Amino acid sequence: MKTIAGLVGLTALALTLSPAVAHAQDANCYDTSVPLTVEEQRLDDTLVTSGPAVGPSLVRLAGFDGRVTDFTARLCRQVVPKQAQQFVEREGNALWKAAVARAQSTTPVTHDAYDDRPLYWARLQLSSALRQWKPRFAISPADRATLIQKFDWASRGLSDSAFPSRPGVRKVAVTGFDPFQLTGVNVRRANPAGAAALQLDGREISTPTGKVVLQAAVLPVLWGGFDEGVVERFYGLALEQKPDAFVTISQGRPGRFDVERWAARWRGGFADNNNVNSYGSVPNAAGWPQPGNEFIETTLPFQKMIDAGTGPFAVNYNPAFCEWVVVGSQQSCRTDQPTPGRTAASGGGGDYLSNESMYRANRLRIGYGATNVLGGHLHTPVLGQPADPAALTDPAFEKQRRDIADQVKALVSVV
Repeated sequence: MKTIAGLVGLTALALTLSPAVAHAQDANCYDTSVPLTVEEQRLDDTLVTSGPAVGPSLVRLAGFDGRVTDFTARLCRQVVPKQAQQFVEREGNALWKAAVARAQSTTPVTHDAYDDRPLYWARLQLSSALRQWKPRFAISPADRATLIQKFDWASRGLSDSAFPSRPGVRKVAVTGFDPFQLTGVNVRRANPAGAAALQLDGREISTPTGKVVLQAAVLPVLWGGFDEGVVERFYGLALEQKPDAFVTISQGRPGRFDVERWAARWRGGFADNNNVNSYGSVPNAAGWPQPGNEFIETTLPFQKMIDAGTGPFAVNYNPAFCEWVVVGSQQSCRTDQPTPGRTAASGGGGDYLSNESMYRANRLRIGYGATNVLGGHLHTPVLGQPADPAALTDPAFEKQRRDIADQVKALVSVV
């Protein structure tokens, strides 16, 4: 069983509290018998036997360990439910802003600025603390779940998504993703789409046709998070500010970018970061206009994106899709047009959460009648891993992530 001591360490708490208070506070404030999620349990995973845990090591490299220590100590001092909610939302937003500031720093940082993994693992450390926290007031399971969600969404950039109101500036909303498929030595995986989102958030880009301002968020690799409406929440808030374009971004195929033509209303069942499977038609998120399109076609200027010569990776337009001839047993996969009346089976980007991010964002756009807003999905090249199986990073790994993220910035500016 993972414990708060294992996640942040009593030694770390003692940096801000006396040793006696630190031990007493940990004992009284956290119930380490409360089970953590599958994702949170990976905080103890190592690359070699008896080696350091990967997640906390990355948090320390980025300098976020003090933030984790401070949060776990201050959480114990929350005595009023409303103030506790304000505290976790504020801290979630502060973690997001710290990650963006680090990613976009104009001065050297202690660890690769393009690394998206420290935000992911720090978020899990803090959500673990919230899950095992014993507040001084009564809290129902539903209220705790709400508290964790508010923290989680804030730490993903959903509380920091306001565009500037200056006239003549075009506005683009983008999302990336957390790392995923983290079993075994893969626990050190990064996601270049998440790295790109951190590089883009709040950026103002000069283009030949004027200024473009971006707002970004990082989505979870969790079916449950999508069911709760995390995609709709981010893009719904963006729609209120009259954006010019939506670009959902995820990691796709080796060696190339793909602008996907079709998003499909179907989940193929592949396990998420909590080892949960989901299969069937994409469900609605409560409270949002959501038409029942089986397929949604991109409106991104894909030919401009291909012709822009952003390099170093090739950029392709992917018109592939699959539809069910007999739902659940027989598919037809083609590159022309979906058959009216047939059920979607997969988009060009497959039937996992990347496809669903494009589908949900653009279903919402259509539901609001925002047909003047461009929308679509960009798949990045697959990011490899450090050559040494016991290493957290190496120069080649960092360069590849940087090249991918920088080309995403260039492609979004073309949009």
